[in-house]
Amino acid sequence: MITTLHIKNIGIIEDLSIDLNQGLNILTGETGAGKTLIIDSLQIISGGRFSKEMIRKGESNSFVELCMYNPTYEEAEDGNIIVSREINLSGKNMCKINGRMVTVNELKEFMSNFIEIHGQNDNQNLLDHKKHLDYLDGFTGEKIKEIKEKYKLFYDEYNQIKKELKENFGDEKEKQRELDLLKYQIDEIKEANLKQNEEEELEEKRRIMLNSEKITENLGQAEKLISENGIDSISIAIRALEKIENLEEKYEKESNSLKNIYYELQEISRDINGYKEEIYFDEEERNYIEERLNLIYLLKRKYGNTIQEILRYKEEKLSEMKRIENLEEYNSKLRARQQEIEKEMNKLAKEIHKVREDSAKELSDRINEEIKELEMKNASINVYVDYIEEEYFKTGKDTAAFYITTNMGEDEKELSKIASGGEMSRIMLAIKKVLAESDKIPVLVFDEIDTGISGKAANAVASKLKAIAKKHQVLCVSHLPNIAAVADYNYFISKDVKQERTKTQIKLLNENEVIKEIARISSGEINEITLKYATELRNKKAS
Repeated sequence: MITTLHIKNIGIIEDLSIDLNQGLNILTGETGAGKTLIIDSLQIISGGRFSKEMIRKGESNSFVELCMYNPTYEEAEDGNIIVSREINLSGKNMCKINGRMVTVNELKEFMSNFIEIHGQNDNQNLLDHKKHLDYLDGFTGEKIKEIKEKYKLFYDEYNQIKKELKENFGDEKEKQRELDLLKYQIDEIKEANLKQNEEEELEEKRRIMLNSEKITENLGQAEKLISENGIDSISIAIRALEKIENLEEKYEKESNSLKNIYYELQEISRDINGYKEEIYFDEEERNYIEERLNLIYLLKRKYGNTIQEILRYKEEKLSEMKRIENLEEYNSKLRARQQEIEKEMNKLAKEIHKVREDSAKELSDRINEEIKELEMKNASINVYVDYIEEEYFKTGKDTAAFYITTNMGEDEKELSKIASGGEMSRIMLAIKKVLAESDKIPVLVFDEIDTGISGKAANAVASKLKAIAKKHQVLCVSHLPNIAAVADYNYFISKDVKQERTKTQIKLLNENEVIKEIARISSGEINEITLKYATELRNKKAS
């Protein structure tokens, strides 16, 4: 059971500690005082979702901590388990179990063994067929646990094989589609006949092409200047030096140097003339270069950033193609195993179905006993289990649905199409009452289970809560005097304004205060008549 709940900085709760007790703990109080925030805090410490808007204004974090007494838990210290969760504005979560840090999912899984919360939205679960099977299996309990575990092992392997077959193209059409795609990609790259460094060479040619006019003009000017001004002038100078080179050695040396320059200029002139001839591109060559580069760019977008990557992609796809073509033998073994598993799953699913059918009849009878005591005397519920031949689900091949007749002589209809809000609350309580007798979860929390009911129905709901509290610790937010009157412990939630800030307060009421609170919620006033009524209700609880 929960012994202490500590809440800090959630909504209008500044810093609140609640000491709880075994039995039926009822929370009442003013509207907007923070009763639902206490339930929300239990959701948070149980691994539920948290919105940053819930953090108290002006604070940077929220904190929830509780102490549970459970001497059967291995890690408990002196039977106590301390669980905490801190959430910051940044979204960072810090969850701990007995000082050991855990993830939110680990916290949620751990707390699911200790606390079950029935909030105001949980009645909607009765409208969801997927939840109906959970209710039935919760009631069936150990009877099908072992069979379901065996089935689950086969189910996991079955899905793994399906996944592997899909990845291995075990489906012939899918396989052919993939082979066609691979062949198209490989052929596209092959037909391109790409060569290493080809793109760079083509880019260079294209660059020259785009600047050919400028290059030709300047090469021509350079050649003309070398030929007309350079070579001719040097030739004349050489002839002049040749006339005196025999007179002194230094003249001969300069003449030879000038001759070398002359020959080099002639070579440069020939090279430049050759460059000019290279610059010429006909239209066909221009188009070829553009088309070739466009093809390379297209392939790069599809298969890689460079020609080397494209060629490597082609080799990878060739290997993939060979792998797929050689998978048939392996896939045949997988399909054979899949058929074996299906036989085992069908066998186990039928066993599960038989147990569920028997349990559905028993659950229907037990719920009907409870709802008759909840002032629904002419109502009748039936839980039906359908075996779906074509599908495999995680827990078998069944779906379950709750049907109800609310009045004698009427046709049976789906629960979602006939029950009112008050009826839904009572049906949910009846289911919880039946399940509580078979489950091992020690703490049950109800948030306004009394929605839409009054009079005899309220007395009946109070009796059911009291009965559940004999074997469980029950926390319940209520607005009904009938329910407050049967509590083992009554807590009053109020709010106070100090220094222009609102904060929640809680108080465990003594017997005189309990009478006054029952009187207050019965009519909104505390007077002689309401106090007398409250005393009578309280005396009924005592009797």
